[in-house]
Amino acid sequence: MLTGKKVLITSGGTFEKWDNVRGHTNLSKGTMGCYLAEAALEKGASVIYMHGVFTQLPEHQNKMQLIKFEGIEDLGEKLKAILEAEEIDYVIMAVAGSDWLIDKVFDQYGHELTEKGKMPSDEPPIIHFKKAPKILAQIKNWAPETTLIGFKLEATDDETYLLERASARMETAKADYMVANSSKSLYGAMEPHYIIHKSGETVKVDGKKNAATTLINVLS
Repeated sequence: MLTGKKVLITSGGTFEKWDNVRGHTNLSKGTMGCYLAEAALEKGASVIYMHGVFTQLPEHQNKMQLIKFEGIEDLGEKLKAILEAEEIDYVIMAVAGSDWLIDKVFDQYGHELTEKGKMPSDEPPIIHFKKAPKILAQIKNWAPETTLIGFKLEATDDETYLLERASARMETAKADYMVANSSKSLYGAMEPHYIIHKSGETVKVDGKKNAATTLINVLS
C-alpha cells in the first residue's frame, strides 16, 4: 500500500509558445498519467497530478492536487519548487517534454521578429530552435531521497536498442526505475512497456493501463 505516501505524477505534453497564439506540442494526451494517478490513489497515496495544457485529467481528479504547467521550463520551475518545499516519496515523470524551445524568429528577409503578440500571417516565419533543458536529470539534485521513475520513448522496433537507451537514461538521471516503450504506443492500446529497475531487473507488460498498474504495484 501507499497510504501516507506522496506521489507526484507529471503527465501529457508540454506546450512551447511561438507567440501568444501559436506553439508546438506533441501527441501525448496524458493517458498513462491518468492510469498512474488512479492506480496510486487506489493504493492510498496522496497524488499530485501535474498536467499539460491539453492533457486529460483523471476520473477522480477531485481527490488529487492538480497543478497545470505550460512549457518545459514552466514545468521545471514548478516541479523544483514543490520538491524543495515538501517531501515527495515518488516522482513519476510520465510527461512527454519538448526537446526544442523557440530561440529566435525571423521573417523571410532575415529580420528578427520581436513582437510576441502574434506573428504576421502573410508569409511563413523562419524559426530557430534551441535545446530544451532535461528536467529528469535535475530531480535528484532537488530531492535526493525521492524514488524517481522516468519514461523513455524511442521510435524503434528493436527491443535491445530500446532497453539500452532506457538504461543509459536511467543511469544519467540517477533514476530508480525507467519505463521504456516504442512510439507505437502513441497509437496502439496494447503495445509493450518495459519496467526497468536500476539493478537491471526488467518486467515486460502489454498496454498502458497494465503497465501503470504493474508499476504502482511494484512501488507499493
